[in-house]
Amino acid sequence: MRASWDTSYLSLPEQMYRKQKPIPVPKPSPLVLNTQLAKKLGVSFGSDWAEYIAGNKVSQGATPLTQAYAGHQFGNWNPQLGDGRAVLLGEVTGEFGRMDIQLKGSGRTHWSRGGDGRAWLGPVLREYIVSEAMHKLNIPTTRALAAAGTGESIYREEGPLPGAVICRTATSHIRVGTFQYFASRNDHEALEALLNYTINRHYPKAKNSNDFLEMAVQAQAELIAKWMGVGFIHGVMNTDNSHVAGITVDYGPCAFMDNFAPKRVFSAIDRQGRYAYGNQPSIGAWNMAQLATALLPLASNRDIAIESFTEIINGFEKVFDIEYKQVFSSKLGLPSEAESDFLTNKFLEMMAHENVDFTQSFRALSNPDIDHILRPHPEFSNWYDQWREVADISEMDSINPAVIPRNHIIEIMINQAISGNMDYFTEFHSALRNPYSIPKNLLFTIPPTPIEVVKNTFCGT
Repeated sequence: MRASWDTSYLSLPEQMYRKQKPIPVPKPSPLVLNTQLAKKLGVSFGSDWAEYIAGNKVSQGATPLTQAYAGHQFGNWNPQLGDGRAVLLGEVTGEFGRMDIQLKGSGRTHWSRGGDGRAWLGPVLREYIVSEAMHKLNIPTTRALAAAGTGESIYREEGPLPGAVICRTATSHIRVGTFQYFASRNDHEALEALLNYTINRHYPKAKNSNDFLEMAVQAQAELIAKWMGVGFIHGVMNTDNSHVAGITVDYGPCAFMDNFAPKRVFSAIDRQGRYAYGNQPSIGAWNMAQLATALLPLASNRDIAIESFTEIINGFEKVFDIEYKQVFSSKLGLPSEAESDFLTNKFLEMMAHENVDFTQSFRALSNPDIDHILRPHPEFSNWYDQWREVADISEMDSINPAVIPRNHIIEIMINQAISGNMDYFTEFHSALRNPYSIPKNLLFTIPPTPIEVVKNTFCGT
């Protein structure tokens, strides 16, 4: 593995990270390599690339490290989290600008808190395929560079499972929880350094913490509106999984909805429904409020800062509503001047009432020859006539995907990979690279049968 490493995070105070190499594994084996992404990053691999992805070899010039952060997990404060199973190999600068390259599942770290620091094959392939699908759906996200097997068994509740490591890239791995970690310790030196670093890296036009917070709110609102537009449920919107630059990070028990239900939850650990599909906007605002709180120690006048920060956070809803309207107006082929709120809300209301597939419902609208799956609803015909008067369906197939990473297909893919067959992964991944086109395998576009429905997803830790 060759790269021109330039790890700016090392310039920050030492308490913000720990230098650490990945923990070697028994028998690295190649699973999948994203050669197109590697080229754009300026990273090259030899035939022994699995040795680097699994962590047995470290690229010359790299200084691996793990990052400190804290966070609210399901609303409960945890003062110390950090990279418990991830190692930042370093940063490279290429076509996408400065990018982190990180291994996830690479063994115990200073922050592991008793965990093994490993990942098993299922969550690794899930993150790989879902993050790359999100990228193709034009949603800000981490990217998957590669995945490798480790040749060891990972023990979870299900028993022994094949180990694996994913190598992912991101514009950074700075979280709301990163700011919370240093604010909670009254470490003003690290907090100020982090703010200046983050502004320089993500929001160079920001002149102060107010600007930074306002831009972070905008980015988070845009991201969640895009999630909503594809029926995506993150599953664990903890503040340690909330990226300050508004990218999707840490795919654990995530899922794309089949049948539309605003209260849908997939995560097996979200027993209260905190991170249900319909709750994601309010949780996004809550997370931004925690970021604002973490910035307060840097304020020269706390009262003035509280007043201005409160105004910014209270503005989240308005910002989100604008982005949400834009996303769904585009999905319905509506011009900006159309009465999109009524048309969007009524369409979603009918979808929920009829318990129909989210993706197929939107996709079918652009094909008037199809007998729409909402046809039985008593209000559909009237809605359809009103919508058709103002809608332009010519671009809708380039906005509403035909294929998404459906949960039951992912489960089939994982089970086949466990048995040593990666062909299904390759075929599914190929289809997801062109999500707006009908794939050769039509099964990838079809919702699950009742016995195929996946009701729970797991984070894999």
